[in-house]
Amino acid sequence: MSESVESEIVSALVAVRDRAYVPYSRHPVGALIVSESGTRYSGANVEVAHYKGLCAEASAIAAMASAGERRLQDVYVIGPGEHLCTPCGDCRQRIREFADDRTRIHVVDAEGRLLKRYTLEQLLPDAFGPDNLQLER
Repeated sequence: MSESVESEIVSALVAVRDRAYVPYSRHPVGALIVSESGTRYSGANVEVAHYKGLCAEASAIAAMASAGERRLQDVYVIGPGEHLCTPCGDCRQRIREFADDRTRIHVVDAEGRLLKRYTLEQLLPDAFGPDNLQLER
């Protein structure tokens, strides 16, 4: 893709990725999300010895939800290399919980160059979500 990502976002992504705690996989991932209010929340993956860690996207979403926000505008994910480091299945479902049709998921390479951009439907087609439960939100 020829599009670029804002340098301030790239700097924040690289910084949070570089703070990831990954002694087992050695695969640091950083995420930055922009809420509906425009506030930015970041998170890094955190591994533990029993191999059940916390993904970067889940960490950032937890920070947003803990601050009382409930809507994702943009999600940015950065991994350690030149390959796509897309959200895992669990994180795709977490994104679904707080996303809408306007939410965009941006995957960048280790240097912050945009590799691919997704809509939620592209990332998780026919997803099950809160509206499937017919609950008031």
